[in-house]
Amino acid sequence: MRLFLLGCTGFIGRELVPLLQREGHSCTLLSRQPASSSASGLGPPDVARLQGDPAEPATWRRPEVLEALAAAEGVVNLAGEPIADHRWTPQHRQRLLDSRLVTTTELVEAMGHLGTPPRVLVNGSAVGYYGTSPSGSFTEASPPAADFLGQLCAQWEAAADRAAVGIRVVKLRIGIVLGADGGALGKMLPVFRTGFGGPVGSGRQWMSWIERTDLCRLIAAALVDPAYVGAYNAVAPTPVTMQSFATSLGDVLGRPSLLPVPAPVLQLMLGDGAKVVLEGQHVVPERLQQQGFSFQYPDVAAALAAATSPGSR
Repeated sequence: MRLFLLGCTGFIGRELVPLLQREGHSCTLLSRQPASSSASGLGPPDVARLQGDPAEPATWRRPEVLEALAAAEGVVNLAGEPIADHRWTPQHRQRLLDSRLVTTTELVEAMGHLGTPPRVLVNGSAVGYYGTSPSGSFTEASPPAADFLGQLCAQWEAAADRAAVGIRVVKLRIGIVLGADGGALGKMLPVFRTGFGGPVGSGRQWMSWIERTDLCRLIAAALVDPAYVGAYNAVAPTPVTMQSFATSLGDVLGRPSLLPVPAPVLQLMLGDGAKVVLEGQHVVPERLQQQGFSFQYPDVAAALAAATSPGSR
């Protein structure tokens, strides 16, 4: 397939784009990075790159962007400012919204104006859709939460669902993605490797996670398999508590994992954004299991071992 990719030049894209190329797809990336930039670490030189901010409506009026979209048979949209990297000031909340809602709305509108639109849109979402709970369990049938993240994800998915009739829409509610070179694990590894790691907060909160390779395999499958349609929880089938995660990571690294990160420290750093880490949710990939998706890393210990092995990225 000819693919048009947004939000695929960072942590997930570093593994996703080479995988898609190995499977025979041709990829065009729209990114805020300069088109000639190699900062993304995407090795293959035959990836077409377009520079532009997908959250800026003017980007979607540019001929070269519209031409690339018109040539595409499939679209992957993972664009969005990181949720837990900054304090949730009013300005940052607006960036969190615009980077998802404006991007997806403009993308869907541009697709709708094409004579022959792409056949499939794989659109990002997040398990923040469900809110947090110390004891509840969530499937794809669970309703969105009324909090900021729940409503952001619900609006994000609704924007994708406005795609024109005939475009198959797949919405992936992604959990914590495990990979050594980014995301939550990338931030935790330096601390754990010194022997000063431990659970964040109480340690009793749930972590719904997915190893990056499995997420990329899922995206690749959703692009080509017409059985994929609607919302899926992109998480492994075995959520763990933060305490269990910290213990497993310490065991994999051969380091102690006894020193917890106090909740007030994280709240001081991230404000409202700390709730993403301090409060969790137990999310089950019910639809993926029904559909027979085979996880390469269903167990967190194996996932952490793979992510931290010498040969991993």
